Amino acid sequence: MTFATIVALATENVAHTGNVQAETFIFGIIAFVVFLALGAVTMSYRNVANRHAHKADAYAKAHPVDLSQAGHGH
Repeated sequence: MTFATIVALATENVAHTGNVQAETFIFGIIAFVVFLALGAVTMSYRNVANRHAHKADAYAKAHPVDLSQAGHGH
């Protein structure tokens, strides 16, 4: 059998029933829920730096930045 014959026989037996959009609607719902969950995780990290501003200020005072040494390995 050739490939074309196999494809023709395979497509002959396919039954097209129902509405394809209605059958696959659940995948859109699942994707929407996943994106909402990822958005909630992202939003939970908003303003984290400002919650610990006192720690950032203490670190900045304890570790002054030497601008001549700042950069990529200089």
